[in-house]
Amino acid sequence: MKDVSAVHARPELLQVAEAVARDKNISQEEVLEAMEQAIQKAGRSKYGHEHDIRATIDRKSGEISLARHIEVVEDVENEITQLTLDAAKKKKPDVEVGDFLVDPLPPIDFGRIAAQTAKQVIVQKVREAERARHYQEYKDRIGEVVNGLVKRVEFGNVIIDLGRAEGLMRRDETIPREHFNNGDRVRAYIVDVREEARGPQIFLSRTHPQFMAKLFAQEVPEIYDGIIEIKSVARDAGSRAKIAVQSHDSSIDPVGPCIGMRGSRVQAIVGELQGEKIDIIQWSPDAATFIVNALAPAEVAKVVLDEETNRIEVVVPDEQLSLAIGRRGQNVRLASQLSGWDIDILTEAEESERRQEEFLTRSKMLIEALDVDDVIAHLLVTEGFSSVEEVAFIPVEDLSEIEGFDEDVASELRERARAFLETRDEELTRKRKELDVADDLAEVEGVTPALLVVLGENGVKTRDDLADLAGDELMEIV
Repeated sequence: MKDVSAVHARPELLQVAEAVARDKNISQEEVLEAMEQAIQKAGRSKYGHEHDIRATIDRKSGEISLARHIEVVEDVENEITQLTLDAAKKKKPDVEVGDFLVDPLPPIDFGRIAAQTAKQVIVQKVREAERARHYQEYKDRIGEVVNGLVKRVEFGNVIIDLGRAEGLMRRDETIPREHFNNGDRVRAYIVDVREEARGPQIFLSRTHPQFMAKLFAQEVPEIYDGIIEIKSVARDAGSRAKIAVQSHDSSIDPVGPCIGMRGSRVQAIVGELQGEKIDIIQWSPDAATFIVNALAPAEVAKVVLDEETNRIEVVVPDEQLSLAIGRRGQNVRLASQLSGWDIDILTEAEESERRQEEFLTRSKMLIEALDVDDVIAHLLVTEGFSSVEEVAFIPVEDLSEIEGFDEDVASELRERARAFLETRDEELTRKRKELDVADDLAEVEGVTPALLVVLGENGVKTRDDLADLAGDELMEIV
């Protein structure tokens, strides 16, 4: 039979625990565990913190049991909380090492200080449980748009009440010139949810590109249904944005539904984003076409892609240059972000001048290397030859197809190109040896004779020297 002196019936505890759990939206078990820890702390304050005193609350009756636990061990390290097996067997014959002897204690009378301490423990534990629930609830909601009320503004950072939790929108995540007052309703995008010392932090944003994408999904049923897909978004928050869309149904134009009847859909989003101008662009799998679309409203005359460096040169009419670049480079910057390509913009006059310079430079190089007149050099450059190597290793039949060239001329040009490269490589090899650059470095794949000389001049003479170079150091040398 249970020792009545060790039990303190408190059926109202279960009612309080249930009410707190319902109010804080946490489990009743968590509240009861917090209460047990509070009673346990009060018990240790009365009987001594060195004792292993534990409290339990009966989950059906609300009875509070307080007891001292003494561990049965082989060798005693702490005489207050441990007991040898022989001594323990005198109290309980069937006890074994690792078991606990439980001594019931009389119920404690909560004084003012003990009650205050217990209250603090319960409040702290309930708060921790509440924070854990917030984190579990919101950690999988990153990327969602949520609604909330502005609770307060601290140094430009906005604290938003999301109902069951609070979100933080930092100053740099708010749209420029946007002002919030307490009680304002606001929509924002959940960027991140992190567990921190002061509890879980829900970070919100109104400047994130995906915030705009989510707003379009809410306003445009075709996007929500997956008929139209948002491929990419680029934003200069509060000023201008570009959004690329693609239709998975050939009968539906992707741009029209996003604009809506008389612009109703896009205007609703513009209003939400404080008047941010939005360009809706049709996405294309062809990079050149997509970038031409992305640079709208500017007209593009020509594009030249360099897929190796992910760079594209865009040639626009002289009068379209300022429109293509945009105010403070905004148009070309957003187009670059949208497409993922680095974009260089040239006017037709600049491109013509540069092409002329390249033509003359390449012609001069071929005249000197191949010992030919300017007519032949000009023909080669016009056909797209930009280096001696290209002339040296092209099949004779391809070279003889150039207007004015026969097989004899083609063969002679190729022989001269190869002779030039051979002489140049011999000279570079001589320089390399003078610089004491190791032969094994010359065997590294991709290292040319000219590069070996440059490396030698910069003190890189062995494979070990090359391995010791940082990436940026090597780029500077090259």
